[in-house]
Parts: sequence; structure tokens; C-alpha cells
Amino acid sequence: MNAILPGRIVAAFGRQYLVRLRDGGLLPCLTRGKKSDAVCGDGVEVKRTGDHQGVIERITQRTSLLHRSDAFRSKLIAANVSQIIVVVAAEPSFSDEVLTRCLIAAFEQNLDALIVLNKCDLVEAAAAARKILAPYRAIGYRVVELSAHENAETLRPYLAGHRSVLVGQSGMGKSTLINALLPDAQAATREISTVLDSGKHTTTHAKLYWLDDSSELIDCPGVQAFGLHHLSLGGIEQGFVEFAPYLGLCRFRDCH
Repeated sequence: MNAILPGRIVAAFGRQYLVRLRDGGLLPCLTRGKKSDAVCGDGVEVKRTGDHQGVIERITQRTSLLHRSDAFRSKLIAANVSQIIVVVAAEPSFSDEVLTRCLIAAFEQNLDALIVLNKCDLVEAAAAARKILAPYRAIGYRVVELSAHENAETLRPYLAGHRSVLVGQSGMGKSTLINALLPDAQAATREISTVLDSGKHTTTHAKLYWLDDSSELIDCPGVQAFGLHHLSLGGIEQGFVEFAPYLGLCRFRDCH
């Protein structure tokens, strides 16, 4: 009888997952059945089905699950994270609506939240972006300013002790930031591609990178929308942290 092996999902492509085992080895795994709700960051128990293949038998209990949804489908993003890092850029312009939705989703999962303003070497554009971010700073959100090409290390202290998930719209410079923080990131991606035999497709799915003994970083594909259809109206209200002192005080019972 094959032994149960504990591990963690570090990459995914469709129903195929790459699991990092306790000994550091990587094992491609499938799920039983056609549907799976496994996601990058999940702790799993697997069994070997061959020298280089396994099957996921169980997903262990999650501490958090970040996802987005619209009226028709839900997209799992990452599990067991403690911090969300939303990357925006001085250029191209970013959507403050997408940023707000990311922060609301993080609040619902009780995650620490950090906003990274990238491409601050573009002086005029950075000044305009700061004005957009000023209200977020005013209500207590942390904002870190940097240029991924010049001082990406500014971010590293904020990663310590966390399993962070990096999210943001396409074009914000997330990949450049990852490569600056993790010089071996491209090599790690190639290794994942080789093991999963999935070529370029691994770049369209979340990947988990090991930073040190207490810190990990999950990089997610860029998003253009961040639906919150899975949240209740009350959950969305509470996600606007600046409203907290006033919730329940309106004289109209059905006020939302």
C-alpha cells in the first residue's frame, strides 16, 4: 500500500498540480474525479501512482482561501496565505475599483493587506498615482513605493514571516518585481514547466516561490476584473473599513 505523503501545491495547470513534498522533491499530481477545488498554497496528502506521478487524496484544512467570482463562476486564487500584496503602477494607469475589490476580498479572509506602487522612477506619473492612493493611506492601508528595476529590495522586509499572494492587473510589473526579488524565479518556472510538461502554460497559473524558512510568495496571473459575487452585502460593507464607525447608525433600517 502506497504511503500517504504530505506536501504543498506550488503550481497548477488545469487538473494537474505540482506538489512540493516534505523532502523538497517535486511530484506532479492529478486529482480524483473531473472536478477539483485544489489551488496553489493548499496543503495536501498525496499517494504515488508511479515514479514521477501521484494523486491528491485530500486537501488539508485551510486557514484562508482567496478567490474572485462573478454571477457564473468562481476563480480560486490561493490558499493558506496570510497577506495580500496588490501591485499597482505609476504607468499604465490602474483601476482603483479593482484595487478596492482586492482589499475587500482580503478583509473578508482576515488577511494583512499591502499596496505596492511600482514604477516610481516615472516621476510625473508616480505623483498622479500617489494622489489616487492618498485616500487608502488615510484610512490605514500600508503603501510601499518602489521601482522593480532599481529598489525591489524595499519590499523584502514586508514579506518576512508571511505566505504572501501577489495580485494586480496586467502590466503593473509583477513579473519584473518577482525576478528582482528572486533571481532564480525564471529557473524555477522552467523547472515547473519541465516537470508538468506544460510549457508556456505555467505562466498563466499561480506559482509559489520559497523565500526563506518562514516566508513564501505566490505569484498570480494578472487580472482585469475582481468580482465579489461570493460575498454577502454585509461582507462587502464591512470591507469598506472607513465605514465601520457608521454601520448600523442610519435611521433607515434597510440602509446599505
